Amino acid sequence: MSAPPTPDTTTKKYLPWVVATALFMEQLDATIVNTAVPAMAASLQVTPLSLKAVVTSYILSLAVGIPISGWMADRFGTRRIFTAAVAIFTIASLMCGLAVNVPMLVAARILQGIGAAMMMPVGRLTIIRTFAKSELLSAMNFVIIPALIGPLLGPTVGGVIVHWLSWREIFFVNLPVGLVALWLIRRYMPDYRVEARRPLDVVGLVLFGSGTSLLSWLLEVFGEHRLDATSRAALFVLSFSLLAGYVWHARRVAYPLLRLGLFKVRTFRVSVVGGFVTRLGIGGQPFLLPLLFQLGLGLPAWQSGLLMMPAALAAMGMKVISQPLLRHLGYRRVLVVNTVLIGLTIALFSRVDSSTPLALIIALGLAQGLFNSLQFASMNSMAYADIEPIDSSMASTIASSLQQLSMSFGLACGTLVAGWYLGDLPQTDRVAVTGALHHAFLTLGVVTMLSSLSFWALRPGDGDSVSKGVAGQAGATDVKGATVRR
Repeated sequence: MSAPPTPDTTTKKYLPWVVATALFMEQLDATIVNTAVPAMAASLQVTPLSLKAVVTSYILSLAVGIPISGWMADRFGTRRIFTAAVAIFTIASLMCGLAVNVPMLVAARILQGIGAAMMMPVGRLTIIRTFAKSELLSAMNFVIIPALIGPLLGPTVGGVIVHWLSWREIFFVNLPVGLVALWLIRRYMPDYRVEARRPLDVVGLVLFGSGTSLLSWLLEVFGEHRLDATSRAALFVLSFSLLAGYVWHARRVAYPLLRLGLFKVRTFRVSVVGGFVTRLGIGGQPFLLPLLFQLGLGLPAWQSGLLMMPAALAAMGMKVISQPLLRHLGYRRVLVVNTVLIGLTIALFSRVDSSTPLALIIALGLAQGLFNSLQFASMNSMAYADIEPIDSSMASTIASSLQQLSMSFGLACGTLVAGWYLGDLPQTDRVAVTGALHHAFLTLGVVTMLSSLSFWALRPGDGDSVSKGVAGQAGATDVKGATVRR
């Protein structure tokens, strides 16, 4: 079979922006609703707690939809699936804004989550198949930016929109972005598909989808709904049993939903598993920092949101220097040292109070944004350094699934640690809450620093095919059994 045509320069130039635009929409919507819940509750004439399903339904749809996205892309083509994902997300955003009651809003959020679930893995897969491995790091730098700044900007943007307009506009802002993304997809998105079609693992989908969705829901609502200890324990046991059942099933079928054998590839295993552990500390920051700024420093919500901006700006700036750093220092050294630096910046927030100069807080935010950006660029690109092109779809699906789960774990971890330190003290006690947050930052910082040990398993030359272009491993032109349709 002849090799598929090499993507042209125009496609390579605009494709990262196409994927980044769609992913930013997805990441922004994951958190933009949180600050609008009180206004939504008043408009729909319900209590704020009854709108918890509006947030969790989106998370659950992501957990269930991501594992099947790789199979759909291989079967129907990346352009068709990515177009469908953006179209579904955009239409669902319109439905959310027009909803007149809670059931309609929840249904629209589920549909929105289904569209979002296909964006991340399919967009990442298209990047992997379009760019040679020596070009992958540069392309990935564009893709990780939405994942970094979306959760930071979401609460701020949501608060500003609700303050000046109405809660419905937080969904309507997706409409022009979605239309632009669809136009860009039509012009610049290549259409990769695998001719050797594999059957869908329905049993695996049920086991893994139900296990991850149940676990994601438990982590999302843990400590907020008054589930008794027995119910929580039983549901956790059930979720882990379903996931263990999937592992048993995946080893016994020819075409599993997620092929766990890819974890035998050292760079992929270290990147995915090490990244999962690292996100336990990082994942709670978008939730804990606004609390520190508003309760510890006494700032209004809009000023608190502005203090999240330096990290976002620094994350965008890091893409200029990440590739030279990785080329000269190597993935192993960068990830070991940078993980410690991330943990240190998290721990330093335990020293921030009302007497801390604003310049120091901004400097700390800039440092954290730089280190986080380098971390995600390194982990996301190294994951595919030794993956065969024919396995890129499966690798992208596995990485996206565990990344989504790690985000839930990270948020839950930050919330639980802060709640544990607060104990039975009232959340209205500003001094007690600030102290609990300081202890939480210190704890999460230490956990993050310890997670650097997971990257010691790397060897000095690991990832050189991405950072240095060693061995001339290509991306799209080497995809066996795959075709590109123009």
